[in-house]
Amino acid sequence: MTSNRIVVLGTGGTIAGRGAPGADMGYVAGQIGVGELLAGIPELAGVPVATEQVAQIDSKDMAFGVWQALAARCAHWLAQADVAGIVITHGTDTLEETAWFLQRVLAPARPVVITCAMRPATALVPDGPQNLVDAFAVARHPGAQGVTAVCAGVVHGAAEVRKLHPYRLDAFGSGDAGPLAYVEAGRLRRLRAWPQGSAEAALLDRLARTREWPWVEIVTNQAGAGARTVDALVAAGVRGLVAAGTGNGSLNSEMEQALLRAMDRGVRVVRSTRCLDGEVIGQPGDRLPAHPLTPVKARVDLLLELLG
Repeated sequence: MTSNRIVVLGTGGTIAGRGAPGADMGYVAGQIGVGELLAGIPELAGVPVATEQVAQIDSKDMAFGVWQALAARCAHWLAQADVAGIVITHGTDTLEETAWFLQRVLAPARPVVITCAMRPATALVPDGPQNLVDAFAVARHPGAQGVTAVCAGVVHGAAEVRKLHPYRLDAFGSGDAGPLAYVEAGRLRRLRAWPQGSAEAALLDRLARTREWPWVEIVTNQAGAGARTVDALVAAGVRGLVAAGTGNGSLNSEMEQALLRAMDRGVRVVRSTRCLDGEVIGQPGDRLPAHPLTPVKARVDLLLELLG
């Protein structure tokens, strides 16, 4: 059977938002169904498509239950022989976390492409339709694999994508790694390898059965940071902490001591950096382990580790 069908999973977001006619701001996200979004795009006419509305939310309200449902539906459709790839419509605020979560859980051999918009569907010039067309171009590209994000003609890998701007149309970047590819006039120009990895079938099964996720928080180092926040979280029962350090993951001495005490009490702790680019380079004698990804993605990894 030829793999040519594209499955579109809707989760809401600005791409599905409604507002005052012609307005770019002041809209309500997650108002338009995914089927209606596709119906207005003539470039997608004739493409074999299946659609599902997994959620209808503003992505600032992304919840673990939606992640569970999204991972389950992706796994279901990726198991169908006639499916070439999956496109997910998503809000921009937590897109980078969802992308990394799905890559870690699924590591798909076929493309799972997350797309979005910075303007609502009712804007004078909405950007969602072009982003959808570009996402389809990636999902249908021969040999494409892994979880990627497509916005403003740029393709980002799940590990690197991060939101850089609150309202600009090209709101995403990939840090030092740079974009994975560009979509230009409907054609893909790839610059580096597709996201790869290996998924644990047992982890996906555990996700389906999980009712209470482990409590993991991010604490940030800044001038005047101390131990109180860490100590309060530990006393309240937190199970994991990501320290968003300054520079190369450096931490206020009081905060570092509090994190070491947390580790002694069984709390899992990792260090990332609040810097926009680069990653923490571990040094001999480091007492807190370094994580190479951004704090929000380090949190995803810690969540999955504790789920295991």
